[in-house]
Amino acid sequence: MVPLWLKIIYSLVALAIVVVYWRKLGPGNLLWFSDIALILAIPALWLESAPLASTLAVLVLVPEIVWIVAYFLRLVTGYRLGGLLDYMFDRTRSAWLRALSLFHLPLPILLVWLVWTLGYDPRALIAATVMGWMVMPLTRLLTRPEQNINWVHGLGADHSLHSRLQTWQFLGLLMLGLLIVFYIPAHFILLALAG
Repeated sequence: MVPLWLKIIYSLVALAIVVVYWRKLGPGNLLWFSDIALILAIPALWLESAPLASTLAVLVLVPEIVWIVAYFLRLVTGYRLGGLLDYMFDRTRSAWLRALSLFHLPLPILLVWLVWTLGYDPRALIAATVMGWMVMPLTRLLTRPEQNINWVHGLGADHSLHSRLQTWQFLGLLMLGLLIVFYIPAHFILLALAG
């Protein structure tokens, strides 16, 4: 069902991005949910796994849509939607390294196409929640606050919400927010898409 050429090209591009990110940004950078989806889409493609593709789609569909909208909004109008994409417009960073982040554009399209092609597994809501809730504390423990991967060290540039809460209270609210704001809407979008 999934063409061999797509499996090969995607795998080579994704692996190249992972190697560059590991060397230039460190292994902690690969804990971003988008990077996790980028990597796990390789076995989803090769195994033609509806459960894995569904889980990854639930995990990143909504944040990827936000990323894409924020990117084009800033690119076209200059409007800055929070600090989410500051790194993409930071001229002190190398242009080719920033260009690698454009994987955010095709990733949700690929995942939605996989769900449409392979079918949607409704257990993906639970699987994505478990995966997300495992990654969040690991990210908190393994990464530096200045990286603020998956926003585990605070929301916003000044981390004001986190400064008013204990670390684990903040992390618990963030994990609950992922479920309500990202995973549940993605689940229903994908359910509707799959019919």
